[in-house]
Amino acid sequence: MTLPLEGSADYEEKTTGANTGNSEVEYNEDNIRHLDDMEHIRVRSGMYIGRLGDGSQNDDGIYVLLKEVMDNSIDEFKMGAGKRIEVNIEENLRVSVRDYGRGIPQGKLVEAVSKLNTGGKYDSKAFKKSVGLNGVGIKAVNALSSRFEVRSYRDGKVRAVIFEKGVLQSDITQDSTEENGTYIFFEPDNTLFLNYSFQNQFVETLLRNYTYLNTGLTFIYNGQRIISRHGLEDLLKDNMTSEGLYDIVHLKGEDIEIAFTHTNQYGEEYYSFVNGQHTTQGGTHQTALKEHIARTIKEFFNKNQDYADIRNGLVAAIAIDVEEPMFESQTKTKLGSNNMWPEGPTVNKYVGDFIKTEVDNYLHKNPLVSEVMLQKIQDSEKERKAIAGVTKLARERAKKANLHNRKLRDCRFHLSDGKGKDQEAESCIFITEGDSASGSITKSRDVNTQAVFSLRGKPLNSYGLTKKVVYENEEFNLLQAALNIEDGIEGLRYNKVIVATDADVDGMHIRLLIITFFLQFFPDLIKKGHVYILQTPLFRVRNKKKTNYCYTEDERVKAIEELGPNPEITRFKGLGEISPDEFKHFIGKDMRLEQVSLRKTDLVKELLEFYMGKNTMERQNFIIDNLVIEEDLAS
Repeated sequence: MTLPLEGSADYEEKTTGANTGNSEVEYNEDNIRHLDDMEHIRVRSGMYIGRLGDGSQNDDGIYVLLKEVMDNSIDEFKMGAGKRIEVNIEENLRVSVRDYGRGIPQGKLVEAVSKLNTGGKYDSKAFKKSVGLNGVGIKAVNALSSRFEVRSYRDGKVRAVIFEKGVLQSDITQDSTEENGTYIFFEPDNTLFLNYSFQNQFVETLLRNYTYLNTGLTFIYNGQRIISRHGLEDLLKDNMTSEGLYDIVHLKGEDIEIAFTHTNQYGEEYYSFVNGQHTTQGGTHQTALKEHIARTIKEFFNKNQDYADIRNGLVAAIAIDVEEPMFESQTKTKLGSNNMWPEGPTVNKYVGDFIKTEVDNYLHKNPLVSEVMLQKIQDSEKERKAIAGVTKLARERAKKANLHNRKLRDCRFHLSDGKGKDQEAESCIFITEGDSASGSITKSRDVNTQAVFSLRGKPLNSYGLTKKVVYENEEFNLLQAALNIEDGIEGLRYNKVIVATDADVDGMHIRLLIITFFLQFFPDLIKKGHVYILQTPLFRVRNKKKTNYCYTEDERVKAIEELGPNPEITRFKGLGEISPDEFKHFIGKDMRLEQVSLRKTDLVKELLEFYMGKNTMERQNFIIDNLVIEEDLAS
């Protein structure tokens, strides 16, 4: 007998029946159910928008909803209709988007927002190089919103329709004097997106990325004007946290644009886009950029240089327009297709030909840039060769070390070479210190998606050290091996790297040392949003009827008021003090994570020098000037 997929209701029913000796489970016509389009999206939301989430992470579902609405307005701009888009988010909950494009054809308005596989983008003549081609996006927004309203303004008429959870409530057509275009309002369903809230920094990043790819487009976001005049050059300037060694090289061609420079940071950093869509997981176009920019530079200098040395410190961006692009998922974060357009050149060849011609020409015309670039490559080569022996020995040590038992308690997702997209998105690794803390998390974790790496004592302060220390220091060497990031974060084995330390001074110090290590040698790990801090409760306040876990002093005060006089109050001083039974609540579906991020103003070198360098008096004076005396929180 073939069983259903593990974890499904049918699986539980059939396996339970088998275990109890009931070999026959009733299965008849009543078990066959049809879901209409809107129902299917609500029941299987992961197929359409990935994770749900609450808005605390930039890949949460509410941002996918916003993006799906924005994509339609962007496509109008790309077709030459409308140069302004107004976006308003009220109380971080309710969104309205107004563009000044052509407006959705009113006769098909209801179908366009509620019937799957319905849209104008199947006709390549109308939308030659569009982001949304599957007729799905805006329907998902409708289905997953408690209230969804769309108005189409066309030629003196407006048709307005209102839905609630995908069910049509109102449909009115009347005269209008407003400009042509489309207005969409949606409020995500809070029974699905629990306690959600739109975070300004994520929304602003999304809108800015659109402007980099669409020069001349203006966003008015809650009254703030967002525009880019120099495309990908502006993107690099706004995102680089290390100074460029030479002016950003910015090159444009038909259906392609690239920008790049070198910095003194370790590793590589890439931003890639297809038809205005930020492909955060890269794809064929990003792979082509990496391959051909290294090859072209190597051929220009005509030296036997290693590609890794050429790309070390490289910060680059690429944007291409592709007819009928194929993405690896509905959320469009990775380009899968390798054709620029039907019966045309492959993406790899098109990108390669452009880079070979334009970058080679640029380097010949700008000898000062090529001189700086050559010096950077030679410096990287010199350092790599200096640590070659250490690197080889370190790799051998990492292979010999029994990671799965000694340092790393892996999750089943990796032990079974799982490739499921849901598990891949949820996969994470907790970096802990000490046996008691790692023991509590190990006993509490979800073994399918959560791994644990145990540090031994405080890590080394790596600021100012060369990458040689990564291989000489056993803790760093094994951590790098566990994460699989030696050759860059594209090999990262976990979507989230979670630092889990005690909520005290020592725990904070360990946290800073780990983050310093990442910033020093793997800054892209943080820039791409993979590093988080685990928030654990400081207090447990309980009486005989109820237990409250409190993460702040304010929560403690409120808990005492709620539970009445003389509740039992426990101050957790370390992760090891929290029992596994309790810990499972803090690393489950309601896990509180604080994402480690970098802003444009956070120049990594200066940041680390101040906090982790040897400027003792300067830092001491800063601490004295900002010292706050706290009362005993447990009193």
